[in-house]
Amino acid sequence: MMYQRYSYLLIFILIISLVLNIVLIMLAKKLYVAENALRLDPLQLSLYPSLAPPKTKTRVVFFGDSRALSWPSPNLEQIEFINRGIGQQTSAQIELRFEQHVKPLQADWVIVQLCVNDLKAIPLLPDKRDLIIQQCKTNLQQIVDQATQQGSKVLLTTIFPLGEVPLERRPFWSDEVADAIDTVNTFIKTLQGDKVRVLDTYQLLVSDTPQLIRKEYSRDLLHLNSVGYEQLNQALIAFIEEQR
Repeated sequence: MMYQRYSYLLIFILIISLVLNIVLIMLAKKLYVAENALRLDPLQLSLYPSLAPPKTKTRVVFFGDSRALSWPSPNLEQIEFINRGIGQQTSAQIELRFEQHVKPLQADWVIVQLCVNDLKAIPLLPDKRDLIIQQCKTNLQQIVDQATQQGSKVLLTTIFPLGEVPLERRPFWSDEVADAIDTVNTFIKTLQGDKVRVLDTYQLLVSDTPQLIRKEYSRDLLHLNSVGYEQLNQALIAFIEEQR
């Protein structure tokens, strides 16, 4: 009887092991395919058409990483919203694709949200912390310059606060990320001018706990849920109405 129980247990363990191995192989294949696809198109320029649609209204373009990509367009009848966000991109990738993805659109306003994908690498590359922060600042400035030089105005949004760090990411995380976000956000506010406005999305989302997003706005460590974006769109609509 005892031998039979051990046999069942061994079979169960083997099945679990087999399932886990299949899952890991599928995940490895997915990552391998994604890596090679990125090598073929490192800026992911092929994700969006190079030709701009005809412009019939005031045009606003969301530009940046997954946080920009996930930002739903407010329901404003006289405004045309176009999204040019791409998930997981760094500020360098985003800056380099401005020429193809944003310039042809001749936007009246470009809404910019980026840099978290740069700053989240600081725990993995602590000796490059200052360089990573400086690159964020440089790329932000270059995006602003490109947009304003072509006649667009820019709405810079401060980097959103972080959610709670999940257990599986804690060995690869550091409070330095939140501190770096504060540093870059301080820089973003210095860029405000005649053609550049700043929407302090960080303050709209942050909780009473320093450097953490309010739980009701958080989808995960880096991303907002629909309630968070509703909060941002209220502020965005108010801003757009002020510009009319």
